[in-house]
Order: sequence, then structure tokens, then C-alpha cells
Amino acid sequence: MARKSRKVIKKAKRKSRPTGPAPIPPGYRSLTPYLCIAGASEAIEFYKKAFAAKELRRHAMPDGKILNAELRIGDSMIMVSDEFPGSDVKSPATLGGSAVTVHLYTKDVDGLWATALAAGAKVTMPMDNMFWGERYGQLVDPFGHRWSLSKRVKMSRQEMEDKQKAAMEMFARGEHPESPATPS
Repeated sequence: MARKSRKVIKKAKRKSRPTGPAPIPPGYRSLTPYLCIAGASEAIEFYKKAFAAKELRRHAMPDGKILNAELRIGDSMIMVSDEFPGSDVKSPATLGGSAVTVHLYTKDVDGLWATALAAGAKVTMPMDNMFWGERYGQLVDPFGHRWSLSKRVKMSRQEMEDKQKAAMEMFARGEHPESPATPS
């Protein structure tokens, strides 16, 4: 009797298995940034140099504009496309900036920071150890997209408290460490 019950359970499990493709493609996570870029082909080359991106797929229009490209940076995916006339999706170049920052964790934040700057990124917030226990800085790429680079670091409680106090005083004065005029 127990053997027959196991067969019925196995058969029921087979019937409940989904058919067709997995709902999330292999290699993807639940959330994937999709960047609209004026000059997506050039941006892909920049991301390869600056962030060691690996290009996995590219769908181009006959005129060479990128309809969709998939890149892997670290263990995460990012998609990019060109800006197209008539679309309501606009690049930072058209909008005059971006309201979104792509956050990138890395083991070698100072090395990646230097590589991104050498590739053409500009500093918007200098790299520093922050009061929340991370080494963190912000850049803008040549296409107007904002990036923050970070890694967790060991800091003393006193160092974290001192940095938080200084940050709160700066914010109270209406200042912010992030400034497009900050030299790289």
C-alpha cells in the first residue's frame, strides 16, 4: 500500500511541474537595470573597460542602433538600448541627467574606481569610508548614467560615529558631498 501511495505522489508532482521556459532566465536575478543610452554601442565598450562587463547578447537595428543588449557585470545582469525617436523612454543626455543610480558592490572597490576613472567616468562623490561601514563613492559615466561603487569595510564604532556626525552637520547646512563640480 505504501508503494502505491508513493507512485501516486510522484505522478502528482510530475503533473504540477511547470512546462515551458523558467519564468526568470538563467543568470538573471529578480531585478535587472535597463539603461536607455544615446550611443549604446559606445556605452557597451565603456562598460567593458570601466566595469569589466561581459557582453552576452546584442540585437542591433539595420542602422547599427542597439535594440537590446545584455551585459554581465560581476554576478549581475544589466540591459541597455539606444534611445529611439518616438519612444517615451529617454536617455540621460536627453533628460539632462538621471534620477537613478546603479549601485555596484565589488571586492576591489579602489581598483574598479581607478579603472572606471581611466575609462572616462567622472567623480560626483569622492570615494571614502562612510558612516554605514562601506567604502563608497559615486561616478557618472560618459553617457550620463550614475554609478555608486562600494564594498563593506571594517570600521571602529568611533570612526563610524564621527563620520555620521560630520555628515549630519553637513546635511544640516544644506550641503551634500555629491557635486557634479567635484574634480576627478
